[in-house]
Amino acid sequence: MTTLSPAGSLRPIRTGTHTFGTAEVTLQDRDRTRPFLLLHGGGGVATMAGFADLLAERTHSRVLLPTHPGFGGTPKADGLTTVAELAKLYVTMLEELDLTDVTVLGNSFGGWLAAEIALLESPRVSGAVIVDGVGVEVDGHPVTDVRGLTPEELRALSWHDPSRAPVPPAGATGPSPDVVALLGYTGAAMADPTLAKRLGGLDIPVHVIWGESDGIVTPDYGRAFAAAIPMAKFTLLPRSGHLPQLETPEELLGALLDLGN
Repeated sequence: MTTLSPAGSLRPIRTGTHTFGTAEVTLQDRDRTRPFLLLHGGGGVATMAGFADLLAERTHSRVLLPTHPGFGGTPKADGLTTVAELAKLYVTMLEELDLTDVTVLGNSFGGWLAAEIALLESPRVSGAVIVDGVGVEVDGHPVTDVRGLTPEELRALSWHDPSRAPVPPAGATGPSPDVVALLGYTGAAMADPTLAKRLGGLDIPVHVIWGESDGIVTPDYGRAFAAAIPMAKFTLLPRSGHLPQLETPEELLGALLDLGN
């Protein structure tokens, strides 16, 4: 299926359901030239769609935005129970689409997923960008447990300016279905005790970008994430929380383009 881009753009966004290996993935494809694979976090694919449009428009890149199986009511194969298995699925997707020189950019859970994809050492992947990622264990800086938070509490921790956050549907209480899907991959701790050590083996360019007001995973957590990766770049974004692609997309794009991948 092909749909038109927002704001009257003539460039198409192709959205469809594909089977890669044995798993089904719903995929948005903004087809230009250099490929980016964008990976959303626990808030679902809507948290990354606007930035996907911005990135495609400004860089004339091909931007792929999958919905992680199980999110947004999509089906999830029985074998997809870990972040590592999901990473393997996306590498299979890149192989079947015959893409090369792919930059993988992920936010929050998507940042962990981007790191796991990079660790698979696929020749299809040339760089990774981790934006307010989770997944590593950092002494004194645990990932905030989001399971019992109200929508208002989650906004306060996720945004530099919570008044700019989208208002949840009336009557919304407890974790959203996408948070439930998230925990199906990550577990309650949203961290892997082996990840930090494994990151020491990465040999591709990695850029770690963090919002200065992130209350889900603090900037010190982000610095520790970057320190675990040889030669990683670390950028702190002002006036940003856990979701820079929503709150300060221009600043996130600027950091991505100014410092490279």
